Amino acid sequence: MLVGFAPGGATDIIARQVAQGLTENLGQPVLVENRPGASSQIAGDLVAKSAPDGHVLLMTTQTLMTSQMIEKRTYPDLVKDFAAVSLCATSPLILVTHPSLPVRSLQDLIELARSRSGTLHYGSGGVGTTPHLSAELMAYVAKLKLVHVPYKGEAPAIADVLAGHVPFMFSNVTASNPHVQAGKLRALAVTGLQRTPVVAGVPTMDESGLSGFEVVGFFGVMAPVGTPWAIVTRLNGEIAKVLARPETRERFAAQALEPGRMNAVQYGDYIKSEAEKWGRLIREAGITPQ
Repeated sequence: MLVGFAPGGATDIIARQVAQGLTENLGQPVLVENRPGASSQIAGDLVAKSAPDGHVLLMTTQTLMTSQMIEKRTYPDLVKDFAAVSLCATSPLILVTHPSLPVRSLQDLIELARSRSGTLHYGSGGVGTTPHLSAELMAYVAKLKLVHVPYKGEAPAIADVLAGHVPFMFSNVTASNPHVQAGKLRALAVTGLQRTPVVAGVPTMDESGLSGFEVVGFFGVMAPVGTPWAIVTRLNGEIAKVLARPETRERFAAQALEPGRMNAVQYGDYIKSEAEKWGRLIREAGITPQ
């Protein structure tokens, strides 16, 4: 199971939890291999070109398709070049800053960004990642001019925010909440329309002044296009068993992750709807690789 980001980020964490469960269910090892870079397109390319026999899988997010929309690339296409296997989890993001940044709310950050127009930097796990698009959506709605600093994964981006090299970023709750709880990062808002129990007391972007703001990231497994339907449905069923385990649900809940509940066809349709939604934002906001 390939992951297109560096170890330690949300995608990597979920992949390892799912792989461990599959190893137990299938009676054979399911290994996770990190191939970071190019906003997960390197890992996507390797999987898309692999034999469609179910032995090489991709744990992915919408990043693989949104990064290509931004860069105007067409391969590998998340819809055309892969078989959708299983939606594993969905999750809102959280807006975090270094404690030294003189802001304590979303509105404080917006005012600071306006006063430093074109000079305030933010980090992300790469072009087209959900954290990147969350910041671009905020900039679009609030009419801000920000500077994007992409990394080869969420973990190194968080490391630079922790070090104070980059002042803020949107992050998956899974990856950043331990630092929030330790007081090393300050949480300003979550991107779901409802508050997240894991970060109790942190308001939503919507209630913080950006009406209707919502970003929910997804994490799911793909196989090369042409993978036999029997293999796809077998893998979907085995992953569903992993997601239904009480220990998996407990671990996911602690990380603000909602387990997926879709068959392979539903997951494929979900990916298409996400492609339409994000494609529209990228066009209307004029998002570029910078």
